[in-house]
Amino acid sequence: MPVDSPHVTIVIPARHASSRFPGKPLALLAGKPLIQHVYEQAVRVPNVAEVLVATDDARIHESVERFGGRSVMVTTPCRTGTDRVAEAIRQLPCEIVVNLQADEILLSPDLLLDLIDPFLAGDAEMGTLCRPLTCREEFAQPSVVKVVTDRQGKALYFSRAPIPHARDHAPDHPPFASLHLGVYIFRRHTLNRFASLPSGELEKAEKLEQLRALEHGILIHVWETSHASLRIDTEEDLERANASWDELVR
Repeated sequence: MPVDSPHVTIVIPARHASSRFPGKPLALLAGKPLIQHVYEQAVRVPNVAEVLVATDDARIHESVERFGGRSVMVTTPCRTGTDRVAEAIRQLPCEIVVNLQADEILLSPDLLLDLIDPFLAGDAEMGTLCRPLTCREEFAQPSVVKVVTDRQGKALYFSRAPIPHARDHAPDHPPFASLHLGVYIFRRHTLNRFASLPSGELEKAEKLEQLRALEHGILIHVWETSHASLRIDTEEDLERANASWDELVR
């Protein structure tokens, strides 16, 4: 990393408790825990000073240390993964913080460069990524988060619902929304501000932490990526990934 570059740290928040998939970070994919796949791909991202896992569970902490990764225990109760990230970096010197989900495996390190590079080149306080969404089945699924932006690429809204509702368009018209990837980048002071804010009503209704930022006036820049990642939400997702792993990593 050039000496004059901001100190960029990737933090991977990971918890053992999950209503849909308990113990997911330790579930095995191609013989390795999911958290190891996420971590090992994160350390391949160029010009990142540090990668660490932030967890409240000793089993995850010990697993990360066994494969040679860095992990910090966060025992303070946290509302969301981003709040856990904010707690983890209190004693770290980082200026720029990337929150990478513990179930989002990068299939190319360039995916995060599509987030980090434009963020460092501009004056955004918070940013995230999206991909084009053209599958109408995904558009309708509540598990797939959608985002709509203004003409400058700033987020207008995120939702589990199909947004916007195209009243007069034919059913086969492509969606206007994009698929949102749950990865975020913050300037340190913005992350600290985010964690200090009360949970918003929209955040609580949709169970989407990024809505807290919008409700409190924090602009979120959204950049598009064409690079693939593998998201594991359920045990069925894990079974499919194990069955097709050789094709995924070609």
